Amino acid sequence: MVGRRERGVVLVVVAGLIATGAPARADDAAAPDGTYYLQSVRTGLNAAERNGVILQRSPRGDEDRQQWRLRTGGDGDLLENTVTPGWCLGRRDGAVVAVGCADPAARWVVTAAGPERFTLAEPGAGRVLTAVPGRAELSLEPAGATWYLTPVEPVTRPLPAEDERRLDQVTFLTAHNAYANGVDGGFAPPVLDLLPNQVRGVERQLADGVRGFQLDIHQTRDGAILCHNSCFLVFRPVALWVDLQRIVDFLRGNPREFVTVFLEDYVSAPVLRAELARVRGLTDLLYRPDLDGVPATGWPRLRELRERDRRLLIFTDRRREDDQAGGLTRDTFGVLYQREWTVENHWSMGPGVGASDWTCVSRWPDRPLTDGGESAFRPLFVMNHFRDAPVPVTAAADNARVLNRAGRFCQPAARKKPNYVAVDRYDLGGPAAAVAALNTYWY
Repeated sequence: MVGRRERGVVLVVVAGLIATGAPARADDAAAPDGTYYLQSVRTGLNAAERNGVILQRSPRGDEDRQQWRLRTGGDGDLLENTVTPGWCLGRRDGAVVAVGCADPAARWVVTAAGPERFTLAEPGAGRVLTAVPGRAELSLEPAGATWYLTPVEPVTRPLPAEDERRLDQVTFLTAHNAYANGVDGGFAPPVLDLLPNQVRGVERQLADGVRGFQLDIHQTRDGAILCHNSCFLVFRPVALWVDLQRIVDFLRGNPREFVTVFLEDYVSAPVLRAELARVRGLTDLLYRPDLDGVPATGWPRLRELRERDRRLLIFTDRRREDDQAGGLTRDTFGVLYQREWTVENHWSMGPGVGASDWTCVSRWPDRPLTDGGESAFRPLFVMNHFRDAPVPVTAAADNARVLNRAGRFCQPAARKKPNYVAVDRYDLGGPAAAVAALNTYWY
């Protein structure tokens, strides 16, 4: 990430978001003149100008010639690149390229094509701007491709009262590799133990306001064990059921709290089921959106979850089809397949030291961050914000910029604010304050 406009923009952006309080978006409204990211509905990638050619690129905020100024008019609509004024999205010999804005080939017909979607058609020719997965260059095709015009300055809405907020309107502080803390037990061979992702145990994390826990589980003869990469040579490893019991006990003592567990899952379904069966009171708290009509009606309000005492979600990164081959699917005992319920950006911002990469692109290429944004059900958005290695000074600097990256990069890329902000060393850099700021508006 190019190191510019980091600190000062945070207050400006957040103040603008809170003050906007804009009404809900109209499903089929024409896009007003303004500055947008031109984002493919199919791929989730943005149109960017590169050496005169228009390519689809991973969302990079204001750093990759991805912002376009829409100007509508009677003789056609223009999309002018904000970095190269006077140059617009256009066509030349069947290719999609940058042309002078006075050129007739820079004119488009921008038409609403469904909820928040648009087509960009070549006037009089019937061809539309198209992005194809796996191909960088944009093309002109007979029909079908649609685009989001995602405002650079996000359109936000005021949140309802705290109890009335839906689960997809809330943001939770999340500890990446929460088990790798060096307090509760070992998590890696001795040399790797020197760089823990967290330095406080799970019980302290809960007391400090952490409400999302990313855990790696590996299968050994002792069951599902919390280790990084493998459990070989790990001294005093912790079993999954032990940390889950800590979470359940906390929820029992704090009836207004909600916790989500994300499993990087390397165990068989029967072993995981047996591990969960050891946790006293877990099934009484476990929330099952798959049995609650969420895909059709959307996420419930926090008040409803509290009244029903369903305040624990558990996700696995395993695929459903992997378990179907084995005959036992995890969702039969309450562990949900994360790709069916969430979207998540790629986890790494780079090595433990040096420049960071704030690009916000899906961890799963077949599931764009924008997936499901037009229905009652909005997938929960997991925003990963950490490096390959948890170097303390780097983690502190990164965590101080969470809000900046969310506002400029990840929120526009997903067309929604993050529901989980996952960091290393949550005790450094103030990420809890960023989460509190994200909980002042709905996007």
